[in-house]
Amino acid sequence: MTPVPVTAYELLVSLRPLLTAEASAEAPGCGAEPGDLEQAVWLRLLERLGTDGPPPDWLRRAVRTEARRTRRRARRETALTGDPADTGRHDPERLVLAAARRRALRDAARRLPGRCPRLIEALLSPRDPTYREIAGELAISQGSLGPERSRCLGCLRRLLTPEVAGR
Repeated sequence: MTPVPVTAYELLVSLRPLLTAEASAEAPGCGAEPGDLEQAVWLRLLERLGTDGPPPDWLRRAVRTEARRTRRRARRETALTGDPADTGRHDPERLVLAAARRRALRDAARRLPGRCPRLIEALLSPRDPTYREIAGELAISQGSLGPERSRCLGCLRRLLTPEVAGR
C-alpha cells in the first residue's frame, strides 16, 4: 500500500505524471489543450483538499468529466470572427456588390450576338431549368445546347475581360 501524501506539494508531485498522461489522452477527443484539462482538474482537486483526499480512481474520472464539459461547451459556443451583428450573409455592402455583379453580368449577356442572350439568361435563371427545358424554350435540339453554351460563354468571357482587367 502506498502512503497517502501529506501536503499539497507531495500530492502535486505524486499525481502530476498520471494527470499529464490522462489529460494528453483525453484532449484530442474533446478539442481542448491537455494543459487546459490539467488546470481544470487541479482546480477541482484543490477544492477537495479539505476532505480526506481523492479516492484512487478520482483523477481519471475528473479528467473525463472535464473533457465532457469541454465537448458540451464547444457544441454550445460558436466563435465570432467579426462584429456579432455582421454574419456576412446580410452584410449590406456585400449584398450591394453581389447585386452589382449580377447586373453587370446580365447587361453583358444582353450585348451578346444571336441566341446567346436568351441562353445565358436561361442558364442564370433562379428556377434552375434543366437542359431539356432550356432547349424547349429556345427551340433548339438538346444535343446542340452544350456547344452553343460553350460558344456563348466564350463570347461573354471575351466581352467581360476588358471590363474586369480595367478594374
